[in-house]
Amino acid sequence: MKKTMKKFQILFTLLGSLFIVSCSDDNENFNDDDQGTDPVQDELFGEITGELILNADTDYTLTGVLSVENNAALTIPAGTKITANAGTNIYIVVQKGGKIFVQGTATNPVRMTSQNANPGDWGGLVILGDAVTTAGINATAEVGQLVYGGTDNSDNSGSINYLIIEGAGAQINADSQYNGLSLYAVGSGTTINNIAIVNGADDGVEFFGGSVSATNIYLKNNEDDAVDWTEGWNGTISNTYVLHSIEGFSTAIEADGINNNPLIENFTAVSTTGGTALQFKIESGATISNLNLEGYDTNIDMANDGPLSNVQINGANASLEMQYEGTPVDISTWNWISGL
Repeated sequence: MKKTMKKFQILFTLLGSLFIVSCSDDNENFNDDDQGTDPVQDELFGEITGELILNADTDYTLTGVLSVENNAALTIPAGTKITANAGTNIYIVVQKGGKIFVQGTATNPVRMTSQNANPGDWGGLVILGDAVTTAGINATAEVGQLVYGGTDNSDNSGSINYLIIEGAGAQINADSQYNGLSLYAVGSGTTINNIAIVNGADDGVEFFGGSVSATNIYLKNNEDDAVDWTEGWNGTISNTYVLHSIEGFSTAIEADGINNNPLIENFTAVSTTGGTALQFKIESGATISNLNLEGYDTNIDMANDGPLSNVQINGANASLEMQYEGTPVDISTWNWISGL
């Protein structure tokens, strides 16, 4: 017996949310002797206007922009996998006033990836907040003309725990690419813990202003900067491990713009191909404690001859000559990054 292909779209309201899902059941060669059927694939795209909770037992394919609108919420339980199609209009965005709750665990993280997990396949995760940015109130992001920025540094865009992002960084235009995780004016009420961003074509994580902090960050072979900030970000990142085993990357940290003195605590970056570790542009700076750098040709680069006093490392002005051999961040217990 042969089943013909069935494709359909469902438009429905779930707990007040407008959400579009496409399901397909493709079993062209199904016969009575088969022991089972192929799993149903649910396509994610469209706008969420209420509360939506995904199902960890469903294989999701991201086929367009999935937008969490103002006053809406998206919850992604532990073990959920979302596989993005390739394309510049494939990403997940949390708008100002929206919330995302990623509920991964150490043994069952949430994974956002692409079919081949190749750099530049898709646009990654974008979160827009209402915190302060030097770009101003209701600034326009380089991504999709999205609006971000306000006056509430304690703004809450939800929580992220145990999340893996792979293969992001699709080209937006000749001058811009997506990052793995883009945080536009995200406030300190948002919590971000235990994230891995791997094989991105641009930055791993970039902060555009705001006050959000993050803990336990694993960044491997992102082709531009592992961590990037601009527009006066003033949060904290702690327990960060950067690995560069490819050539042609930019930096482990790139900082740009005014110095709003973010805190960098327990930062380890390892390169097997040389390159630049920390680059500070314009008047940018940071306060850094326990910095461990291994294998870079240049440890500290003040790209625009900004003052070394803006960069405080272990209580002293940054030095262009020091090696910075602190205690490495121990990732041996980070079982959730196994296999990355």
